[in-house]
Amino acid sequence: MALVLSQPDRPAGRGLQPAASAVKQLAIRRGLPVFQPLNFKSPDAVEVVRAAKPQALVVAAYGLLLPESLLQVAPLGAWNIHASLLPRWRGAAPIQRAILAGDRETGISIMRMDAGLDTGPVLSQSSLPILASDDTGTLHDKLAALGAEMMVAALAHIPGEPQAQASEGVTYAAKMTRADSLLDWSRPAVALERVVRASRPSPGASTTEGVKIWRARVVSGRGAPGEILGLGDTLTVACGEDALAIAELQRPGGKRVAAADYLRGRALRTGERFA
Repeated sequence: MALVLSQPDRPAGRGLQPAASAVKQLAIRRGLPVFQPLNFKSPDAVEVVRAAKPQALVVAAYGLLLPESLLQVAPLGAWNIHASLLPRWRGAAPIQRAILAGDRETGISIMRMDAGLDTGPVLSQSSLPILASDDTGTLHDKLAALGAEMMVAALAHIPGEPQAQASEGVTYAAKMTRADSLLDWSRPAVALERVVRASRPSPGASTTEGVKIWRARVVSGRGAPGEILGLGDTLTVACGEDALAIAELQRPGGKRVAAADYLRGRALRTGERFA
């Protein structure tokens, strides 16, 4: 490996001290050179990569826009490990968007990068099912392992014969916002359960009053949206269709607890609205 690129160290932890990314930490342990440009607006940053004389560039969740000048540095091209079955879910948050949409499968695309947003030709793809128990964290880990295996295999065949992406079925995975993780009880319970899983492990789905909902399942139930239907091992809340049985939640400033523990500290009653 000629050079490892990682974003600049970011403040982290309670002390907000600059912390190296996991990629940088691993590179240092392996004795590999690391370059951390703020961006590639300066030609000098591109020249640092060019001077390393890479045969190919491998990109995985780097988070910075790569200019055309950088994509042309390596004679065998720049290759991205993208966590979706392109052209579905081009963009920044393909894992979260697949869960929110209720997709039954996703996968990895090994794609030759061009100037567009995940528009380049695809060298290889592999799919895996999205389980009902999957959240962003578990699906990320599965796709990371699959992507690593696929890229190692792809490097042996690059440049290969990548195929242009289909013009049909294109969707865009916009970055998740706070609004995407907000629970609107007027929506169907199945949609809100997906919000919970797409928002886990971070930032967590939340109610309008800032209560985080970490685990929940869809159950039968009818009532006004937001109405508390049941209290016990779970906190059951009516939705626009069916209900959500909440198993784990967290009040603002508190710890994540099971619903039964949460209810011991709050005097809630059935028929009330849960905000």
